[in-house]
Amino acid sequence: MWKKSEPEESHPQPAPALVAQPAVAPKAPAPVAKEQHAVIGSTIVIKGDLTGEEDLSIEGQLEGKIESRRHSVTIGKNGRIKGDIYARIIVVAGTVEGNLYGEEQLVVRQSGTVRGNIIAPRVALEDGSNFKGSIDMSPKEKPASAPVPDKAAAPKTN
Repeated sequence: MWKKSEPEESHPQPAPALVAQPAVAPKAPAPVAKEQHAVIGSTIVIKGDLTGEEDLSIEGQLEGKIESRRHSVTIGKNGRIKGDIYARIIVVAGTVEGNLYGEEQLVVRQSGTVRGNIIAPRVALEDGSNFKGSIDMSPKEKPASAPVPDKAAAPKTN
């Protein structure tokens, strides 16, 4: 039914046309926006206040205030803190002796110990965590908007 009359080699295919293309340097990949994250290792001991504008993980010891109000602070299992912590999100898996001020959330993990007051709108104490202090989960006060003037109460002028 399908009869081949000639071998395939008898009909050479034309070579593809070579077109000169301008030499273009390969583009470097676009830089990926990476969130900055600082780590304080388990052998580090700090005495003094710590402030920063990036997420922070602490496995070492710190005696002093920690401030990273727009970022998260994580106290690892080996972390030991004596002082207050101010952050957007605070996670405690180690030990903290001081007050914790979370802008959004505060979590005390099963291995965590907190001796101090917790002030955050959302608080989670995992089963087995150790906590002594008070918890204030009052929502942040929103700024009062200016009252809209009532047209009926406004004095009329002619």
